[in-house]
Amino acid sequence: QGDWSSDVCSSDLGVPTGVDRRRTAPTLARIEALTALLGSPQAEFPAIHLTGTNGKTSTARILTELLVAAGLRVGTYSSPHLESVEERISVDGEPIDPEVLAELLERIAAVEAFLDDRPSYFEILTAAALEHFADVAVDVAVVEVGLGGTWDATRVVQAPVAVITNVGLDHTEYLGDTREAIAVEKAGIVEPGATLVLGEDDPGLAPTFAARGPGRTLVAGRDHAVVGDRLAVGGRLVDLRTPGAEYRDLLLPLHGPHQARNASTALAAAEAFLGAPLAPEVVEQAFAAVRSPGRLEVVGRQPLVLLDGAHNPAGLAALRVALDEGFAGAARVWVLGVLAGRDADEVIAALAPDPTRDQIVCCRPPSPRALDPEALAGAARARGVPGDSVRVVPAVEVAVRAARDLA
Repeated sequence: QGDWSSDVCSSDLGVPTGVDRRRTAPTLARIEALTALLGSPQAEFPAIHLTGTNGKTSTARILTELLVAAGLRVGTYSSPHLESVEERISVDGEPIDPEVLAELLERIAAVEAFLDDRPSYFEILTAAALEHFADVAVDVAVVEVGLGGTWDATRVVQAPVAVITNVGLDHTEYLGDTREAIAVEKAGIVEPGATLVLGEDDPGLAPTFAARGPGRTLVAGRDHAVVGDRLAVGGRLVDLRTPGAEYRDLLLPLHGPHQARNASTALAAAEAFLGAPLAPEVVEQAFAAVRSPGRLEVVGRQPLVLLDGAHNPAGLAALRVALDEGFAGAARVWVLGVLAGRDADEVIAALAPDPTRDQIVCCRPPSPRALDPEALAGAARARGVPGDSVRVVPAVEVAVRAARDLA
């Protein structure tokens, strides 16, 4: 489930599983051929297409709840999954039934024989999602990009609204090693004439987005904004401004200032799709229903246990800010595990554990691409964390038990 090499990186760029993407030109030919054989299900509904370095899934979840509260039937496609593959394909927030997914996969297998090139794991799941959304006649699909944008399998959707949450350095071996290059890849989801909703406010990237020819662009801080953002019990109390309205004292049950920005982006996208502001009570109802597992999720108490999937510099920095703001004042026990390709020192530096009182348990994610936990432990010691405050416990479940005992 955590193997990004086969689940996200290669397959999201249209490369069959097991093929080294860097030796293969990215292509949309397979997904286009596959969906054509299925009768082009993506033509049966409009979509809102989302990409970004961080915040895609949280923004997609908030956007889904807003559209559902507004009375629409909403399909949502996201990745990767946390516990079961059915999470990736949902309607009105409910994951697809396993038997329905199995039937869809059999349907796809039946047409695969007519393809010249075997589709990837991600391409198959994308086709299954689009077929399902057409089968159940959704009013709109919220479709999250797997990786990048230009060459992602989700590019086959018809999207009058595109959303780019932000642009940061991640998956540089696939997308480029500068923010400008990555912005070009992400801007690839913007169709000429579409509305582009930007959570990214860097003026230096504006020409890249403008080059795609959107009909209009709604920029964070200018066209939509977080006007107020306060801590609240179980989340945040936010005031948001959109092109159509201002919304006050909205309870958002998510942790971290970055989630207020995601909410602003999602609300602007919902308004852009609907063509009108939402009633305040609709927004209140939607926000109250939002959940985003694996994003500063509280999974235990006494001791307090938080789960977060931050895995790139911007995400780690946002995690640290959220912890300092909402969970300050106590010693922490960190359980850390990352995949190869991540800089161990960069991870420790971004999280900035307190060497005088924090403890660190380093483990190995259940993936063939896991980074040796000894590398994380060495980076922590090099950053001043005493040796007796750093442990290596390879198995994740054992590491979590050890951390709870320490806490």
